Amino acid sequence: MADDLKGLPNIASDPHDSSLSHVTGRSEYIDDRPLLKREILCGLVYSPYARAKLKKLDFSESLRIPGVVGVVTANDVSTNMWGTIFQDQPVLASTEVQYAGEVVAVLGAESPEALRAGLSHVTVEWEKLPAILSVDEAIAKKSFIGEERTISRGDVVEALKKSPKKLAGIVKIQGADHFYLESQAAVVYPKEDGQLEVHSSTQHPTETQHVVAKACGVPFKDVVCIAKRLGGGFGGKESQAAPIAAFAALMAKKMGRPARLALSKDDDMVITGKRNPFQIFYEVGFNPDGKIVALDAKLFSDGGAYADLSTSIMERAMLHSDNAYFISNMRVSGQVCRTNYHPHTAFRGFGGPKGVALIESILEDIARVTGKDALDIRKLNCYKPGEDITHYGQKVENNLLPGLFEKLEIDSGYRRRREEIKAWNQKVIKDGGNPRGLSLTAVKFGISFTTRFLNQGNALVIIHTDGSVQVSTGAVEMGQGVNSRIASIVAEEFGLPISSIRMMPTSTEKNANTSPTAASSGTDINGAAAQKACLEIKRRLAALALRLKEIPKEKWPSKTAGLGTAPEIEIAKDLETAHSQVSFENGKVVLKNTAFALPFAELVREAYLNRISLSEYGHYRIPNLGFDKLKGKGQAFLYYTQGVAASEVEIDRDTGEVKVKRVDILMDLGRPINYGLDVGQVTGGFIQGMGWVTTENLVYNQDGYLLSHSPSTYKIPSIQDIPRVFNANLVHNEGNTVNVKSTKAVGEPPLLLCLSVWTAIRDAIMSCRGNEIVPMEIPATSERVLRALAPEEFQDL
Repeated sequence: MADDLKGLPNIASDPHDSSLSHVTGRSEYIDDRPLLKREILCGLVYSPYARAKLKKLDFSESLRIPGVVGVVTANDVSTNMWGTIFQDQPVLASTEVQYAGEVVAVLGAESPEALRAGLSHVTVEWEKLPAILSVDEAIAKKSFIGEERTISRGDVVEALKKSPKKLAGIVKIQGADHFYLESQAAVVYPKEDGQLEVHSSTQHPTETQHVVAKACGVPFKDVVCIAKRLGGGFGGKESQAAPIAAFAALMAKKMGRPARLALSKDDDMVITGKRNPFQIFYEVGFNPDGKIVALDAKLFSDGGAYADLSTSIMERAMLHSDNAYFISNMRVSGQVCRTNYHPHTAFRGFGGPKGVALIESILEDIARVTGKDALDIRKLNCYKPGEDITHYGQKVENNLLPGLFEKLEIDSGYRRRREEIKAWNQKVIKDGGNPRGLSLTAVKFGISFTTRFLNQGNALVIIHTDGSVQVSTGAVEMGQGVNSRIASIVAEEFGLPISSIRMMPTSTEKNANTSPTAASSGTDINGAAAQKACLEIKRRLAALALRLKEIPKEKWPSKTAGLGTAPEIEIAKDLETAHSQVSFENGKVVLKNTAFALPFAELVREAYLNRISLSEYGHYRIPNLGFDKLKGKGQAFLYYTQGVAASEVEIDRDTGEVKVKRVDILMDLGRPINYGLDVGQVTGGFIQGMGWVTTENLVYNQDGYLLSHSPSTYKIPSIQDIPRVFNANLVHNEGNTVNVKSTKAVGEPPLLLCLSVWTAIRDAIMSCRGNEIVPMEIPATSERVLRALAPEEFQDL
């Protein structure tokens, strides 16, 4: 099978459309917008306690400070409940807070100095209340969000009874902060007649528009939300940007002045939700050769104080608990727990990484019990012809997983390195030293929102009479290059250089009712919508080109339109057939099998003078989706992005520090629209995930207040953490014809391959402990690694 897969060469790619402005410091983010006269700077008053009654909130001293101009509380909010799925969260808390960081008031001032002074003089009295600060406590008290859901296939109970071998255990997974470089921010300008213009660092302009409108008591038509670009999002600005914008909007509306709120990194980390922590209980049955025959898993997640997106995140975790492996008898249930932490939210991969962590950990343990190499266990259980239906009933089409395993096994020198590491660790056991581990894991990531109505996008394509093109879509550029990819699609359709395409800021007045830029679907749905708009314009231009060929040039619109000496050219009869006779290439419009060709801009000018529309609105919805959430069955995804990664680690025996020595990644991304951007997403996603599974440790105090809320206490990967050898390659696959340009989504799937680092750490530890099964929480911090390597030395810590 490996022979059937061919690697893609390093293809020359168009640069990111903002690359030059990024490196020269000219890219504009929210807080770069010039201050307007009388603009108000906003700051937040929030709870230091996980749960408390608000006994007193007094601003009298603050308002005496020169430059402090106003305050907003819950009394100023028109509709004070919001939520993406369940409307259960107050915009501003009034009498009681449910998490440390919950906002109770917005203070406004005319300068940063006045704002700091004003915030320091706010009088707040709290009465602490009992709080739930763990999943175990939430389970015991039945503190839940939503109902328990189950997805199952086969007879799990009977299959477990008959299983020759069984394992049971718990996988504990902590959260992680998004750590985007641009913190949550919004600027709101009040306009005439009560209108509001909102500039927000949001992945979901439509939801931000709606939350602002409801909070301010105005119809949606009176709020325009604009997102030019984000300095990172990763899911953290999918839902939680909305209340930040609402805070600024409420101040702007109340005071009749522009208002700006840009959180500090500390406030951002304290207030906003993280990747959901999970606690997973499982029992697995398998044959002596390592083939899984049954898996029963119960997933519990920490949703925090309010629902946010946690129920959908849980659903995706359940859908990805099989990952790349066929399990004939499988039952996975999921329950979101309500605790008194900040409401946890979307993060790159959504719930997928948690489900995948479960099954990859189980496969490592099965390898220990059977005495086989973990890669052989994975290949044995991998989806393959005849075993290609998921536990929710969807067939794994265009399945390259067996070939990806085999190709990376060869390309990475896995077998040779496995023997070398085995010999190395035997020497470590005997003479001391730093143990090493190696693991090769996979990802099969479903592409589509699991909520069907979100799988739609729209685009507005405008051609100007000089032949240049403006494109507006519902996709938000947050560094991932979605604008560059969509520009490439449009440029290819019109046969123009990409320099002729200008991607416009995402705005709800041009693209309404949009879905969030999330679920790795930004290019898929918005790029397809832009392509549809292009095709409609091309139909009209092609029909005109056919007619122009038949007409003497002196009777073309450019010669007669101003004089009215010739009738307009009718194109209606050629609209359905002309496109097959005309090609758009190299800046020209060419009639096939003839010598007739016109520069694109010239044809556009003729179309305008003939009163032919040069703009088009395209709407696209992903077809063939039909997942029944109540039954847990159906077509949940349009297709799967697949990949594999092999990671080698070395552990410092004295400190527990993990060094990633080498990583090899092989991804199937279909036909890449932009090779360079895709590889960048692969490597960047992997490193971000690597931080989650190793060093990024969230530490809270006894009151549920986040202590690790800055770069000095929260350790994201640095340049020194990059693998010493880092290979990322794509395979050639033209078979994903269900998607625009036969491409595959790349935003989230590579992150899940970071679990190869986590399982390699476990491999190193278990190799030094007689192949004993050693659980490891995520993240595998230095402290946890040390305790796992030598539990007897740290039993009292």
